[in-house]
Amino acid sequence: MPSIENLNPDVPLYARTGINLASAGLGATAVSATNEFFAPLERMLWDSAPIFIPDKFDDHGKWMDGWETQRRRDGGHDHAVIKLACAGRIIGFNVDTSHFTGNYAPACKIEAAAPANGQIDGDTQWVEILRHRALGANGQHFFKCDSFESWTHLRLHIYPDGGVARLRVYGVPELADADRKGQIDLAASLNGGRILAFSDAHYGDYTRLLAPGRGVNMGDGWETRRRREPGYDWMVIALGARGQIEQAVIDTAHFKGNFPHEASLQAADLLNFGDGLTDALVTDSMFWNDLLPRQKLSADSEHAYRDQLVDIGPVTHVRFNIFPDGGVSRLRLMGVPA
Repeated sequence: MPSIENLNPDVPLYARTGINLASAGLGATAVSATNEFFAPLERMLWDSAPIFIPDKFDDHGKWMDGWETQRRRDGGHDHAVIKLACAGRIIGFNVDTSHFTGNYAPACKIEAAAPANGQIDGDTQWVEILRHRALGANGQHFFKCDSFESWTHLRLHIYPDGGVARLRVYGVPELADADRKGQIDLAASLNGGRILAFSDAHYGDYTRLLAPGRGVNMGDGWETRRRREPGYDWMVIALGARGQIEQAVIDTAHFKGNFPHEASLQAADLLNFGDGLTDALVTDSMFWNDLLPRQKLSADSEHAYRDQLVDIGPVTHVRFNIFPDGGVSRLRLMGVPA
């Protein structure tokens, strides 16, 4: 199931529409930690929502779904370094202590770096981008970030020790000038493509629609509930860069008895729209120009469209329609940045 911050209207907008640069599924990795006695750092980057299994123990004690250090007795504190999935500007965090009750980290601080050679060492210059913040037990803690630079690595400090279930780092990937040359996937999360709104996302993890690679199973993609009323399902996507779409790929990998019957694409050039999401945008998307007229889909297959695309010039936003409902593993929108 999608994590709660993606769907809850009460959480900040950056947590619902930003790209989690600390997602293991997008390529974020654990680099080092001062201590991983109870639970390894890599779990803190998992995309799944944290779980609790009451009777599960391992050789070190209670099994916990996250990063957990042993109790410190030396007056110091623990910290860990992670490499983000890609370089990007960070707009906010969620430091999630779900299921950590008597063993959560009481406070945190976050620093960032962008070493020229891509390697962290003793000479790395760290910059504080989130000052000391208090944390509570078994909860999600959202913090806005006002840093406007591009970062590749983060160092999370916890005071003095304890556990963090998940660290979500919401941001906007920064495309290097070299990456803007030639054809790229304009909708890819790692290129800055973002899902702004959708009609339904009952099953799976809809954010994986724009992830790299093909889906590993039926839960690795966007799937809506069975529609029992007239209409169809849809999704609104902001491209990572304004560009001319030259090929669309709709992949229904692993969706066999539940793939959509048909799909279509609409698009618009909203160069001056900005970065926000409004009800007006969703309403307006129903009237955008057709980019790909309705096409029949099949089970567990990649569907590539080139000649079927309508030349409507450079665009910034796309509406992906599926008729009447169902599941799609990946959407690729290949094109040249304008």
